[in-house]
Amino acid sequence: MKISIVTLSFNQRAYLQQAMDSLLSQGYPDLEYIVVDPGSTDGSRELIQSYSDRIAHIVFEPDQGAADGLNKGFSRATGDAFGFLNADDLLLPGSLLRVAEFLNQHPDVDLALGNGRIIDGAGETIRTWMARDFTVERFFYGGSQWLQQATFFRAEAYHRSPKFNIQNRTCWDGELFVSMVNQGARTGYIHADLAAFRLHGDSISGAGKNLKSYEEDSRRIFRQVRGRDWNTADEFRRFVYRTEGFLIRKGFWFHDLAKRGAA
Repeated sequence: MKISIVTLSFNQRAYLQQAMDSLLSQGYPDLEYIVVDPGSTDGSRELIQSYSDRIAHIVFEPDQGAADGLNKGFSRATGDAFGFLNADDLLLPGSLLRVAEFLNQHPDVDLALGNGRIIDGAGETIRTWMARDFTVERFFYGGSQWLQQATFFRAEAYHRSPKFNIQNRTCWDGELFVSMVNQGARTGYIHADLAAFRLHGDSISGAGKNLKSYEEDSRRIFRQVRGRDWNTADEFRRFVYRTEGFLIRKGFWFHDLAKRGAA
């Protein structure tokens, strides 16, 4: 199985080499690697050029943001399965082989979600993260858990989708996956740590600078899929799902409670 991976690079030179090495050291025999950089000024482009013999496509052209850059990258992809790795994140050893084996063994799965780790700027693990319950409903109400870096999808599902929405500035990955599932893409879970998501001061998630924009993007996706505006009942559903998620992360499972109640 040929796997195409796109890395977005923009002024993340401090982490970029680790990201590229984590992918290129996988030893996976049928990898197509694509790197997109719209105009870094911190030495990232020079570093990328030094890896040119191991990169299938280097895209050095302006774009309209991360979603547009990803569309440019995937327009060049020819693999059977796709994934994308940010310049400050990591793939863990053996991840691509696990993905290929899983998709080959589960031909009915279009969107494969693996587990992973949240790491800090120094690469130390903050916590582990287990993918679970990715549905359209749970995405909207905070009842799903997933890592973009550990999520892979079949090329056919991507080409059927509306691609990345270039108007989305905060959750373009979630919007893509929701659109796939809403179109009938089937999800599956790889029970292994595949990637590490780095939180640091300059990252979108780490800096916490875009909460208002994230809310706006989320509400727009909700209206597009549900055909109505968010209301008070939706706020209550979100509270319930998020409380459930908190208890699950603490090791308390609702289905265990249900079993005890039925006993």
